[in-house]
Amino acid sequence: MIALRSPVGRALIAATVLASAVGFVDAYMINVAVPAIGRDLDASVSQLQWVLTGYLVTVAALLLLSGALADHFGRRRVLAAGLLVMLAASLACAAAPTVEALIAARLVQGAGGALVVPSSLALLNGTLRRPDRARGIGVWAGISTLGTTLGPYGGGWLVDHTSWRYVFLINVPLILAALLLLRRVPDVDTMRRPLSVDVAGALLAVVGLGGVIYALTAGADSGWGSGPVVVSAVLAVACLAALVPVERRQRLPMLRPGLFRSRPFDAINAATVLFYGALAAVSYLVILQCQLRLGYSATQAGAALIPESAVFLVVSPFVGGLVARVGTRWPMAGGILVVAAGFAWLSGAQPGEPYARAILPGALLLGLGLGLAVAPLTAGVLAAVDDSDLGEASAVNDAASRVGGVVLVALVPLLLGTRGAAGLAGPLAANYRFAMLVLAGVTAAAAILTAVFVPSRRAAPRAMPPAPRLQACAVAVGEPQSSASTVSVRKGPS
Repeated sequence: MIALRSPVGRALIAATVLASAVGFVDAYMINVAVPAIGRDLDASVSQLQWVLTGYLVTVAALLLLSGALADHFGRRRVLAAGLLVMLAASLACAAAPTVEALIAARLVQGAGGALVVPSSLALLNGTLRRPDRARGIGVWAGISTLGTTLGPYGGGWLVDHTSWRYVFLINVPLILAALLLLRRVPDVDTMRRPLSVDVAGALLAVVGLGGVIYALTAGADSGWGSGPVVVSAVLAVACLAALVPVERRQRLPMLRPGLFRSRPFDAINAATVLFYGALAAVSYLVILQCQLRLGYSATQAGAALIPESAVFLVVSPFVGGLVARVGTRWPMAGGILVVAAGFAWLSGAQPGEPYARAILPGALLLGLGLGLAVAPLTAGVLAAVDDSDLGEASAVNDAASRVGGVVLVALVPLLLGTRGAAGLAGPLAANYRFAMLVLAGVTAAAAILTAVFVPSRRAAPRAMPPAPRLQACAVAVGEPQSSASTVSVRKGPS
């Protein structure tokens, strides 16, 4: 294990931050380019939805499999492989001659993202010394948010001054820098799990999730009773229903049912689906509203939520100490509820209102809420598992956030009522406020779920057999980690 303040520790933080930023940028930077892509490639509303959701579908469907790969082959090696895939796919996106080629490249980009997203955080948490993990996660969470801020802003500037194609090249220097820094990070995950190549589970997840997204996207455009929509929905439901029993029969499943025997683990992941799903959909909606209704340029739209990240960066580093004193429940639930209030404020952004009234207060509320919620959510999931399972646990939580994002982004056309519309401006004028308030309600439901089911100071008994070494605590929560091997961490991380 290495110290956070050592040269190798700083290289580790920088590499994982850059890798995470690549995943965030590829998920959200495309929002500012949607109108330009639609004009340049003559894309329909449905095709534009697939440009957005194609990446999210493959990330969400393959995260669990990639977590198993990281726990077997090593987190650093899998992270590097994912970065190389994303590099090639980004170049293909930039050169795409048609919208169909762009969608295909985005699917490949998502496969690389599935390798990068869980591996980066698992590498950070599994390489740092235990006393440094809480601070390390706080630093990672704070700096990583710059990806979600500077990505849309930089992408908007490129759309205004060059072409949307250059948006996909933003992450190229990030990837190259991350690969160089990874060369300085040692492999410390010597206790690796057996390889689980669960082809059946991966196929069921891909087909099931992809079918749900196709049904939601095509149904909002062509009608819910059309043949392809009905067939897709039925196939998706059948695949997702079969996933659990199939996984139970696998000798080495990509998703072990034992991970879900802990109520806090289940509750945090359920809240993650709702919370991060609403965040993804709102980010898309606000940028569309800024460009198509409020008259902002792509650069201005990308910069509209920068105050959110500024507040997040200020608040996030202090939350680790708060969690150590009061536990994970109330910072997480309170932060999510503040985010819901921010969504409600942003629902009132209409043409003619100044930025300081329409957007700024909502952005500040989002930054405060995220600062309170993100670190306890992330640390709570990782603290529930042993070091050898960090890849899979991180993948499960990341999959929950991506599934929520892809489903709720796919619901945007339904919330806006885009059926029969030639573009998005008209539906935004009619139903933007309604869609935003629905997403605020979804977020409030995540806060209620957290307050009811996530323990404050005492965790539920561990679901998995106790390991022969101390459990890894991502953050000090003052909770025993195992009924068989209890570790008290009231004075700090174990």
